[in-house]
Amino acid sequence: MSSLSTHVLDAVTGLPAAGMAVTLCTSDGVKIASGTTDSDGRITSIGDDDLAAGTYQLTFDTGTWFGDRRIEHFYPEVSIAFAATDTSRHYHVPLLLSPFAYSTYRGS
Repeated sequence: MSSLSTHVLDAVTGLPAAGMAVTLCTSDGVKIASGTTDSDGRITSIGDDDLAAGTYQLTFDTGTWFGDRRIEHFYPEVSIAFAATDTSRHYHVPLLLSPFAYSTYRGS
């Protein structure tokens, strides 16, 4: 059984990005799930705890999040495509965010 989580960190302040909307879609754009980061900037489980093998996309609504804080920004959203190949593993996709840059990696 495979599951998915995410964590968003504001790299400027070093604080969690609480209250950010995130959607999970299949590679052909079908929305599977959505959620909002908690006070620690996390969504501990997004989508089914039975994620099938395939390619997915997490989209983070960074534009609204920065806009609500009146922070000038360049990216209205960040979309991260990833491949889930082992259905027995947990997948964690972190996002390190600033108004003009972002990075991600495969977490654990």
